[in-house]
Amino acid sequence: MKYNTEWQDYKVISTSKGEKLERWGSYYLLRPDPQVIWDSGKSLITKDLNAHYHRSSTGGGEWEYLKKLPEEWQVSWRNLNFLVKPMGFKHTGLFPEQAVNWDMMIDLIKNANRPIKVLNLFAYTGGATVACTSAGAVVTHVDASKNMVDRCKQNIKLSGLEDKPIRYIVDDCKKFVEREIRRGNFYDAIIMDPPSYGRGPSGEMWKIEENLFEFVKLCKGVLSNNPLFVLINSYTTGLQPLVLRNILQLVFGEGNIEAYEVGIMGEDNIILPCGASGVKKW
Repeated sequence: MKYNTEWQDYKVISTSKGEKLERWGSYYLLRPDPQVIWDSGKSLITKDLNAHYHRSSTGGGEWEYLKKLPEEWQVSWRNLNFLVKPMGFKHTGLFPEQAVNWDMMIDLIKNANRPIKVLNLFAYTGGATVACTSAGAVVTHVDASKNMVDRCKQNIKLSGLEDKPIRYIVDDCKKFVEREIRRGNFYDAIIMDPPSYGRGPSGEMWKIEENLFEFVKLCKGVLSNNPLFVLINSYTTGLQPLVLRNILQLVFGEGNIEAYEVGIMGEDNIILPCGASGVKKW
């Protein structure tokens, strides 16, 4: 298990009975979390709570606003800034637990002492794009949702990186990688954060258990002859870190592979598991 301890603008306050109470800047949100199958004996409803996301028995859910809350606001990690906005299906536009990987990638890129091209796939609102750009990498950011790509542009601007060389692509990730292979474009680092299920802009179906291994094999075709790292993240419940290790080993060969759970330490000293990561370094 790995977790980052540098956040000042984000905290997990407490967890119990399928929910987590979080502080985002000066605002408090209560959201469902499927990993929280324990009962801490504490009530998570506090006087500070701004919004509570309620799941619907028919799927989805909605936010209940209990105190004044802006439509969106800014949080910071180190010198990087991100927009937070309560969105559909409980999301906020940021996964704070990924800071442990941002830290690792920043160090790898800075210590490479050479220009690094990064391909960020299923890149969402660009936490990794912001981190890698801040370290000096040239990043290609790919996501099927135009709204998420636009959100990344906002995060880049908030972090004062808008003059840096970033390529924003709204496309199905598989189709984009296939085109890059045909074009002969290569990258020194690849990041992917694939969903459990998803659809591309033209209705392309994605199911991680069926498609991830072949997709990683495909991505090997855009890896440069002097690679730095390949990072795979997964939020799929039940997908163990060892699965990511095995995929990386089978596709890229043995040696210097690390796979681990990613989590967040709560104020009550309970570590909240938040998925798995696997990284191959050269």
